[in-house]
Amino acid sequence: MTAITFDKVWKEYGDHVVLERINLDIAPRSFVALVGPSGCGKTTFLRMLLGEETATRGQILVDGVPLKAEPDSDRGVVFQRYSVFPHLTVLQNVMIGREFEKSALLGKLFGAQRRTAIEEASKLLYEVGLAGHETKYPASLSGGMQQRLALAQALNRRPKILLLDEPFGALDPGIRADIHVLIRRIWNQNNLTVVMVTHDLSEAFRLGTRVIAFERPRNRPEELERYGATLGGDLPVPPVMPKTQAGPQPGATITQDFEVWPRKIAADLNGASAAPDAPPDLSLPKDSEKALH
Repeated sequence: MTAITFDKVWKEYGDHVVLERINLDIAPRSFVALVGPSGCGKTTFLRMLLGEETATRGQILVDGVPLKAEPDSDRGVVFQRYSVFPHLTVLQNVMIGREFEKSALLGKLFGAQRRTAIEEASKLLYEVGLAGHETKYPASLSGGMQQRLALAQALNRRPKILLLDEPFGALDPGIRADIHVLIRRIWNQNNLTVVMVTHDLSEAFRLGTRVIAFERPRNRPEELERYGATLGGDLPVPPVMPKTQAGPQPGATITQDFEVWPRKIAADLNGASAAPDAPPDLSLPKDSEKALH
């Protein structure tokens, strides 16, 4: 289980305040969607969680321990632009993380370790719908297939936190719907806490267990740099008519923070049953799993 805490977090670039007084707790195995207009701090929030940016003040905790300063195997990320290696095949793209983990000097595995890595990568490719494409290069794949590959690449080292930075924005609606089903299934099958940035409100409500909306109440030119985003409230709201609570503090605020499905956390990996209104089990049929072996 992976809980995330933002404790009085500020982020500034010189005199430009992007985020201020962020106090936020994310429950283990949540699927949190961040929405809001461009420039309100969503991607900065995600980059701090990834470790690409550090908080100016405050701290970020993962399971009560300060977040590591640099990205590690506990955090996987998928960007809007397909972040795959064009000179590697589909199978090699998925294997490369494991190869550098096990053989940092050579970046290459041999013998039993290599066979195990190939088996793990092949299973992931099957799960994301890319079985049969192992020897192809990314240039020969469609956009949706490249995004599936990037997802398999991010999941290969079994991260505890999966970060999605507008990963489906460049996809056609039909392909995007298929990827939505895939990401929900992966979230249900794995011990993952997911944080996703999106500009698509319908996507946020369709996928997320919790939606956090950022906005800037102060939009005058002289205020834009000196007031950052703050957390205005944490509201459990029915999914039909979400309430809005205007933050009492000045500056850009997170004005809505509510649960889409209050108990839609996937079943506990230790065997506990899911809540009555948990999402349907989208795992692969047992017959399909046998086909992997």
